[in-house]
Amino acid sequence: MVATPVFAQAPARPPCREVGDVASVTGQPAFIRIDPDRATELAQIGLDRAEIFARMRDTSIPETMGCWAMPVGNFDSQLISVGMSQWNYGTGSLQPLLVAWRESFHSRRRFKRAVKAIGPTYGRLLFSKDCLKVPVGDRCRNGILAAHENGRINATLAAELTALFESDAMLQVQTDTYVALLGDVRGEVMRLFPAMPITARKVRWAIDTRVQQKSFPKDEDVARVRAKLSGMGEDERRARLHAMLDWYRGLAQSADQDGVSQDWAWNVTRWGCLIDTGQIDPEQLDLLHLTFLRSRTATGNSGRWQALTFSRRAKIVLGAGSVSGVRDGECVRGAPAQAGADSPERRPS
Repeated sequence: MVATPVFAQAPARPPCREVGDVASVTGQPAFIRIDPDRATELAQIGLDRAEIFARMRDTSIPETMGCWAMPVGNFDSQLISVGMSQWNYGTGSLQPLLVAWRESFHSRRRFKRAVKAIGPTYGRLLFSKDCLKVPVGDRCRNGILAAHENGRINATLAAELTALFESDAMLQVQTDTYVALLGDVRGEVMRLFPAMPITARKVRWAIDTRVQQKSFPKDEDVARVRAKLSGMGEDERRARLHAMLDWYRGLAQSADQDGVSQDWAWNVTRWGCLIDTGQIDPEQLDLLHLTFLRSRTATGNSGRWQALTFSRRAKIVLGAGSVSGVRDGECVRGAPAQAGADSPERRPS
C-alpha cells in the first residue's frame, strides 16, 4: 500500500502539559522511570523508551488531544474521564490510579498536604472511600454529578483534576499503568500472531485495541475468520472488504453513533480507493477483519461508539484515515500494491 501523508488537520489543542518524555516541574530531564524488567520485555516487540513514549502520545491524541490530563465529565456515562488514556470511574479504571498516586507519597501527612494543595475544593471527595470503590458509591456519584454544569464538570473540578494529572507523581503513575498495559499487549500479540512477524503496525493496532476495548478476539473467532479468508480468491476478498466498508458507512450515518460525523465520508472515499486499487496487503487484510470482529461487539452506551472504534483501528491498519477530524494519509490511484508489512520483522524471545 502507498499512503503519502498529505494532510494533518487537528482541532486547536488547549494549553496543557503534553504527553512525552518530559522534564519534571523542577527541570530534571527524562525523570519518569520505566521498570528495567518491563523495558527488556517490551524491547522484544520493538518498544524502547522512545517508542514507549511515542505510543503513549499516539494513544493520547484521540483521547486527550495529546495532553496528560484533559478531564471530561459524564457525557458518556463514565462520571469522570481523565488522563492520557481517559481512565474513568465508570469502568473502574480511574480508581487504581488515584490509589497509586496516594500510595506514592509513603506518608499520610505528605499525601494530605498534596491533596490540599492540588484539590482544595474536590480533593477530599475524589480520594474518599466512596470514590475509590469499584463501582463508586452513591455519595461519590452524587458529589461528582453536583459538580457538573450544563452537562460538563465545572471549572473548579476540571482545574483540580488537571493539576492532579499533570503533577510529576501522577505522570509516573500514568506511565507505570500504561507500561503494564503494554505488557498485556505483548502477550496478546504473541497469541494472535504465532510464528508471524511482529511489526510496528501490529503493535500499534494491539495497543489501541487494548486501550479502547480492553480485550481481543478469541482464538476460535480468529481461526474461523482466517479460515474463511484463506478460502477466498482475490476478487471475493475485495468484495468482502467493500461489504465491511458498507457496514461502516451505514453504521456511521445511523441515529445513535457519535464521534465520526466529521470523519466517515472522508474515510469511506479513501478506504474504498485502497480496496479498488489493490493496495491492501495480507497483513492489513488480516488486521481489518480482526478489527471488524471487535468493533461490532463494542458495547459502550449500547454500541454508540462502534463506528468510531472501527475508524481508529482502520486508520492504524491502512495508514490513511480521519479520526476526530485529524486526517492522515491518502490513496494514490495507480500506485502498485505493496506486499508484506511496513516494518522489520520481530519475534519476542
